[in-house]
Amino acid sequence: MAGWREELKHDPVAPLLASGNEAVSYLARRDLLGERVGPADRLWHLPGAERILRKQQPDGSWPRPGVGRHPAVNYALIETWRNFRFLVEQYQLSRRHPRAEKAAEFLFSCQSREGDIRGILANQYATYYTGAIMSLLIQAGYADDPRIEKGFRWLLAIRQDDGGWSIPMITHKLDRATQYRLTTGYAEPLQPDRSRPFSHNWTGMVLRAFAVHPRYRHSEAARTAAHLLASRFFQADRYTSMKAAGYWLRFDYPYWWSSLVSALDSVSLIGLTKDEEWSGRPPPG
Repeated sequence: MAGWREELKHDPVAPLLASGNEAVSYLARRDLLGERVGPADRLWHLPGAERILRKQQPDGSWPRPGVGRHPAVNYALIETWRNFRFLVEQYQLSRRHPRAEKAAEFLFSCQSREGDIRGILANQYATYYTGAIMSLLIQAGYADDPRIEKGFRWLLAIRQDDGGWSIPMITHKLDRATQYRLTTGYAEPLQPDRSRPFSHNWTGMVLRAFAVHPRYRHSEAARTAAHLLASRFFQADRYTSMKAAGYWLRFDYPYWWSSLVSALDSVSLIGLTKDEEWSGRPPPG
């Protein structure tokens, strides 16, 4: 496990271990040093996790501070996504924890008949949030749940022709007023213009679900999308939302938007080698 550290100018492990954060130390020892650190249950009762869980509502969701302005937007879904990231990725909660199970069931309750997680963009398709939320549910122990399988079928069906993803609505040329109307009030979801190119920002968020799934990470679809994502490192996105190339270096954890770290995490889990990531070759097929 130490080989990768020799390639770096500065060893990142020591400051992580000295951070004073038990969750950070646990994950560094487990994932970076390969140590046997015991079950993650001990993180479930840390003050940070308990602080988040205290605000959870009886239906498993988290409330939005203040009053939501648009009835067609599911603000509880947004807040549950926001908080569930920390519980799963930082504190390692899984479906074995009853409060995490309630949160997961709330998220699943927002799945449409088609298979997507809907409500963040009102009734419009949100491919990127569907993939990102599915990645959390998979990590929480729902990889074999039929609702996850339904979500993957939807994601595969709504790809762009090149094999990546965008937000279907933004593949159309819409003025600001129309975009606002579609994402704040009820309207039938727009189908994607599949001839338009993929967005690396939104492909990166979708790909997280494939990367953490034990079967779908080995799919041809995942590998194609991983090649596409890697081919855009340090380039501007093809769409206006978060277009600047500088977004590659805006890091956060737990992940929200795509960044270089989140993208490398996904393409590595899918199995692309370093040479493939930086080769600049077009994706297979």
